[in-house]
Amino acid sequence: MSDHQSTSLRPATPADLDAVLAFWKTAAEGTSISDDRDGVERLVARDPQALILAERDGELVGTVIAGFDGWRCSLYRLAVHPDHRRQGISRALLAAAEERFTALGGRRGDAMVLDANDTAHPAWRAAGYAPEPQWSRWVKPLAH
Repeated sequence: MSDHQSTSLRPATPADLDAVLAFWKTAAEGTSISDDRDGVERLVARDPQALILAERDGELVGTVIAGFDGWRCSLYRLAVHPDHRRQGISRALLAAAEERFTALGGRRGDAMVLDANDTAHPAWRAAGYAPEPQWSRWVKPLAH
């Protein structure tokens, strides 16, 4: 049931970061240790094309982080505003991320998706992603 609005995609700029952080509180599942202005500012400064925004009529409606370290293609923070879901926004964001990865020489997109985020699983599967149950995420917080 699309409302046929056009969605424009663009990389985030430092001026967008407060809006992005507020958006994630509404649209993203879970939180990250990097969900603060300093963390997102570093991302955009280090890789200005990594944080991709989707907008409709100037309103932020979706995000994805398409991080590439020269070897791995990592996807984070795929989020679509609840009022704009099931309208092709996540598909457009993932297509843009995949185009970026391909242009950089990437071979496989790896996505961080919460096991309990049942809302997101159909979107990831529809885009061709699948869980790999033989892998677990191992983490260690770093002191600052």
